[in-house]
Parts: sequence; C-alpha cells; structure tokens
Amino acid sequence: MLDKKAHMNFLIRNLVQGFPARYTSQDASQPWLIFWTLQSFSILQVGLDPGNKQRAIDMLMACQHPGGGFGGGPKQAAHLLPTYAAVCALAIVGRAGDGGGWDQINRTKMYEFFMSLKQPDGSFLVSKHSEVDVRGIYCLLVVATLLDIITPELVEGTAAFIASCQTYEGGFSSASQPYYSPNANGPSSLLGSPRPPLGEAHGGYTFCALAAWVMLQPFLPSTSQTNPSIDTKALVRWLVQMQGIPVELGGFKGRTNKLVDGCYSWWVGGAFGLLESIGINPAALASQEAPTPSEGDWDDIDDSLYNRKALQEYILCAGQHPAGGLRDKPPKGADAYHTLYCLSGLSSAQHKVAPSVEKQKELESVWSGDDDDDGLRRRVFAQSLCFMQEEGTEKLVGGSENRVNATHPIFNLTVTHTDGIMAHFYRQPIPQRNGGRKAA
Repeated sequence: MLDKKAHMNFLIRNLVQGFPARYTSQDASQPWLIFWTLQSFSILQVGLDPGNKQRAIDMLMACQHPGGGFGGGPKQAAHLLPTYAAVCALAIVGRAGDGGGWDQINRTKMYEFFMSLKQPDGSFLVSKHSEVDVRGIYCLLVVATLLDIITPELVEGTAAFIASCQTYEGGFSSASQPYYSPNANGPSSLLGSPRPPLGEAHGGYTFCALAAWVMLQPFLPSTSQTNPSIDTKALVRWLVQMQGIPVELGGFKGRTNKLVDGCYSWWVGGAFGLLESIGINPAALASQEAPTPSEGDWDDIDDSLYNRKALQEYILCAGQHPAGGLRDKPPKGADAYHTLYCLSGLSSAQHKVAPSVEKQKELESVWSGDDDDDGLRRRVFAQSLCFMQEEGTEKLVGGSENRVNATHPIFNLTVTHTDGIMAHFYRQPIPQRNGGRKAA
C-alpha cells in the first residue's frame, strides 16, 4: 500500500519545521525544495492552507533576480533550473493580483535573461558564464511556454541542437560539440555536421530533450523538408531497455548497465507519456511486439510499451521509506527529490495522459483576440493544454486507496494547475474538462 499518511507527515515536517541540517548543501536549490514539496502534495491530492501558500509565494518571489529569472535563493545569481522550479511552484500556489506572485513575475526581464544565454548553435547556457545543458533548455522552454514568452527568435536553432544530442543508443546526452567554419568576411558559421553528442545517454537528459522537442513542435512546420529530426525508433528501444529485470523489481535505471533508481520512475517512465506527441502510437508498437495471448489472458494485456504494474510495485515495495517519504532504493533514506519523482512516476504508471486532437481543436476554436504571429501563440496554447486522461486505462496496483493525481507529461504539474497559470498569462478561456480522452 502507498502510505500516504506517512508521506504527508514527511512533507509537512519539512514545510512547517524546516528541512533537516543536511539540506544546507541545497542552499542554491531553495526553489526546488519548495517545488518538490508542493508538487508532491498535489500528486497526493493535498492542498495547502492560504497561510502556507503565501509563505511559499513570498519566499519564491524573494528569489527573483532584478535582471530576470530566479536564483537558487534570495540575492543569488539567476539560473535556468531554479527559474523552472520557482515558476512551477508559483503555478501551484500562486494567483493573480497583488502578492499573488503571478503578476509580480517580470516577464520582460525574464525574456531578456533567456536571450542573453542563447548560443549560436541554438543551445542555452544555464546561467551567465556557465555551461550548456539540455536540462536547462527544458527548464527555459517550460517557463517560456507557461508565461507566454516563447517566440521564434528565442527558439531559433534549438530543435537542431536537441537533435544533435541524441546518442547512438537512442537516448540523449547533456549537450553536443559545435564546430564552426572560419569566414574571412565575417563571423564564423556553424557547421551542420559534425555535431557529436557529449557523453552517454541518460534518463534525465533524455526526458528533458524529448519534452523540449515536444514543446518545439509548433515552431517546426510539417511541410518543411529541412526540419531537424530524431531517431524515434532508437529512442523507444532505449527507453524500453531502461526498465529493470524482475530481480530489479521493474524499476528504471538512468543509464545502460547502472542500477535502478526510484527517480527514474519519472525521468524514464514519464517519458513514455510524451511519445504520442511526436507521432508514436504506443499501442500499435506494443501490439507488434506482444505475443499472442491464450484464452483467459486478455485481462492482463496492456498496450503500454513498459510494464506499468512492475513499476508501481517497485515504487510501493522498494521506494517507500518506513518513516515516510520516498527514496532511490533500500537501504537509502528518503529525500524531497526522490519523494516527488517516485510519486510522479507512480502517477504516470497509473494514468495514461495523452494529447487529444478533439481537445486541441476545442481550445483553438475558443481562442479570443488577435493572433498576428501566424497562429503560433494559439498553437502553443492548444498543444500544451490538450492533454487528457484516457478513459478506461487507469491501472492501480494495490487498489483505489493507492490512487494519486494525474500529472501533465510535459510540465509535471497537475492539469488543473497548468490550465490555471496558462489561462492567466495567455488571457484565454479554457473550456471545462468533461471526462477524458477515449482510448484508441
């Protein structure tokens, strides 16, 4: 059973009493500590009281940098990763109006900060004078999408950079190495190839690269023959191979020949929820690979590309700490990071949340106001919010008592929180969600 009470007490202790002394090493990750805690509550179907919501808002806004973006703590330098954590946390507890956080985000400075980090090869530094990392690009694109500041100028060349990070295994590395051709009459020009990936395929990088690829789709015209591409067959093969064998209880590993770890329940397990957004039909692929069942076996057939039941069993049997909170694996202790990403992985294994063509059309049909950018804002808005839970596909190991909330495959926010913040910044109505997407 999922010990929800113990996990809530673990989160409440951190929220009310403060994090233990060992978290001093996370001084530059304060928005992350808040986000991990708040989103864990959301997945566990727990809301915060107004007082604690305001405490979180005030702390997050104290981390906003005057030059744009958010730092890892008050008066710290702006960085893409805590910027994502702060904005997503504000999506959960923030609101419109004075003191609500949303209207106090300086979007103009945020955009300037993003552009100051952009590199000639389409990548971004994670902070000033820092390194390029695909996780930072994911964080930037999430924030730009949620806050309605994503533009063609911002993402020019980014899809090609993402594609260049795919390794021979099929997963993605942290970055790629650009090469430039000298030009006697001006600046050097970027070569289309070679752009070799730097390092091995990794679960965290792969999720971030794939989610970034999904967010970039409105900026890649389907009629263009020059669009960058990724090897989807190799990607699916790599994702599937990351699930552990039975002796590993069905958990996910982050790299080839490594041990399973509870956090990859989301970073790898959650990536399967993004595949339909890039034209992959998991049900069709699964039916091609699955053996023909004998009579009486049909109740156990699942059209997923990974073993959802086994992943839930890993989280429930190995991921829970007896004192509350979730963890990498026994005998390790629980922490805020693993608590969220184990719960997020559990959510993705319980619920199939996928893009709905009907919902996208509905969102586009109710779009109000002028759209002078070839419909880009409308497409970004509709494609981000068209995710629906498929009816009849819920799989709950241990019964309904173990059910947790569904989470958005791209943002790792509940659909309600995603709807709320995007409706505010895009100033658009969102039709009521009735039911879910019909299963194929």
